[in-house]
Amino acid sequence: MTLRCAALLALALASAAPAARAADVAAEVPGAVLSLPPPSPHWFWIGDLLYRRSALVDADSGRFLGMLSSGVGVIAPSLSAERGEIYLPETYYSRGSRGVRTDVVTVYDATRLAPIAEIAIPPKRADVVNGAGMSTLLDDGRFLAVFNLTPATSVTIVDVESRSFAGEIAIPGCSMVYAAGMRRFASLCGDGSLLLVTLDATGREAARQRSEKFFNPIDDPITEKGVRQGERWLFVSFEGIVHAIDLADEAARFEKSWSLFGASDRDGGWRIGGTQHLALHQASGRLYALVHQGGGPGSHKEPGSQVWVYDLASQRRVQEIPVANLVGAFAVHRLGLSSGLVDWLVEHVVPNEGADSIAVTQDPEPRLVMAARTGGTLAVYDARSGAWLRYLDDVGLAPGVLQAPW
Repeated sequence: MTLRCAALLALALASAAPAARAADVAAEVPGAVLSLPPPSPHWFWIGDLLYRRSALVDADSGRFLGMLSSGVGVIAPSLSAERGEIYLPETYYSRGSRGVRTDVVTVYDATRLAPIAEIAIPPKRADVVNGAGMSTLLDDGRFLAVFNLTPATSVTIVDVESRSFAGEIAIPGCSMVYAAGMRRFASLCGDGSLLLVTLDATGREAARQRSEKFFNPIDDPITEKGVRQGERWLFVSFEGIVHAIDLADEAARFEKSWSLFGASDRDGGWRIGGTQHLALHQASGRLYALVHQGGGPGSHKEPGSQVWVYDLASQRRVQEIPVANLVGAFAVHRLGLSSGLVDWLVEHVVPNEGADSIAVTQDPEPRLVMAARTGGTLAVYDARSGAWLRYLDDVGLAPGVLQAPW
């Protein structure tokens, strides 16, 4: 049993006892339907595989604003600010975990988080734990692309304007979907190349282009957790090599790759880590990378103990941010302990097992949010200074995709 499991088992036993203090919860008014206030740049979404939902949380107040309930699998909503709508691919089984499968794209009102339409799609959408590259709203705001895996790979195109299934496009040998223009998406291919598919006005395939190989899928694969900066996408390999792809023109242009780690970093055993290990603040050009120390090849999903920050213009590390003890904070919160005892327990008793996911808001005063796979406590930092600001409690049990959509 790992230290994390032992700590959580002890927590579960302790929390089964009567609560040390009464919860201060206002009485609920049955049937009340509320609307969200004007959006804040520090709102973000956090998926939860156990609760089957994506929760909307305010990183400043810690307030739980609402949620999108979903079916099984990855939960990663796409927002259209122009339409005031949210699009969420969902999967349901007629008998809960088995039976007849139904896949839909549900359209939600972005102010009430209420479903307003449902678009049936082929029951093929891929289901992975993290959810990077599983679906994307293309830059025209009209077509949503959903990645399918059966295990054959294809992409479902949904016209969110007409509320209809537009078609399915086979992408053999390639996977994931990334917005790459007004009516174009990109996919990563198993031979180390990139596929670009352009749609026509009806959402059908108009053209495709396969690039040269830009990474070695055998010696140093890239992860699918890319981040976007305007017309560029950045991906990082298992060994920490950054591959930047410029998609401004018809053909992909691959910039010269560079490394997150210097010789001394590699000698010290530093590697990328986590299930969502990259975040990017577009305006400042700062890249945030979750890293851990120790572990050999194949340890790229181990939780990160630090977030290293890079200036993309100079390709240099400019900051190092220690990861808070998220599991420890979750444990002491559930036990309802005083702040002094909380600090002592987090420091001396509950091991710090790091973070698995990070996200950065896109405003001039951005927030860096961190989550661990286990426990419903998040850590919020000032993304510019690296200062820890607060913990957010009770946001779930199995945090998944973190998204900062505004």
